[in-house]
Amino acid sequence: MTFEDIIYNEERGVATITINRPKVYNAFRAQTCEELIQAFTKAGWNKDIGVVVLTGAGDKAFCTGGDQSEGYVGRGTIGLPVEEMQSAIRDIPKPVIARVNGFAIGGGNVLVTLCDLAIASDKAMLGQVGPKVGSVDPGFGTALLARVVGDKRAREIWYLCRRYSAQEALAMGLVNAVVPHERLDDEVAKWCAEIMAMSPTAIAIAKRSFNADSENIRGIGALGMQALALYYDTEESREGGSAFREKRKPEFRKFAK
Repeated sequence: MTFEDIIYNEERGVATITINRPKVYNAFRAQTCEELIQAFTKAGWNKDIGVVVLTGAGDKAFCTGGDQSEGYVGRGTIGLPVEEMQSAIRDIPKPVIARVNGFAIGGGNVLVTLCDLAIASDKAMLGQVGPKVGSVDPGFGTALLARVVGDKRAREIWYLCRRYSAQEALAMGLVNAVVPHERLDDEVAKWCAEIMAMSPTAIAIAKRSFNADSENIRGIGALGMQALALYYDTEESREGGSAFREKRKPEFRKFAK
């Protein structure tokens, strides 16, 4: 199995999946999503693997969501198999740790939300950008986020599109731990070692149990993605992408109906 957009590595029971597109702050395109699905599936059903780590290449970004420059031209309701990618993280019977090494913005923030655990560098910045660029995640990125950080805080994150420091993310429960940047790998390795000492079957049952309580969000997301596909075909949504690429402030309201 060869990959172009990601790096896959297995070592001492830990599978590390690295989004390897640092020139675009590890934003994902359709191919990236496809490779992530394959990688999570490979790691998730390998009995020698006890924990999966998701991260981004370099020191600047974990992931900054969908690559606006590539366009959404793949499979899936919106041209990216985002639903399958998100489900892959939830469905494998292994804990997934987000190693948040930098910017986790937009769809990257959603990936942090989806991962079972998140360990952040003190240089990390997290937040949403969807309504700024004519987009939104109408499933796990909103409803699950509300369960993680609380309803009011989740609405703030989406409605205001602010950026939050790693310490602010820790305070709201979006990440589990924050460490100095140079200690990030050591801290992730420590958490992985502790998980590897546990019963894999008990961990798998626990993960299934946690997920069962929020499984209805998958259906909400499927419905929401259908609405999002229609929204992407409007002038209002396209104004967000155009303004982003032209580096100007969007004028959404003149297109709103």
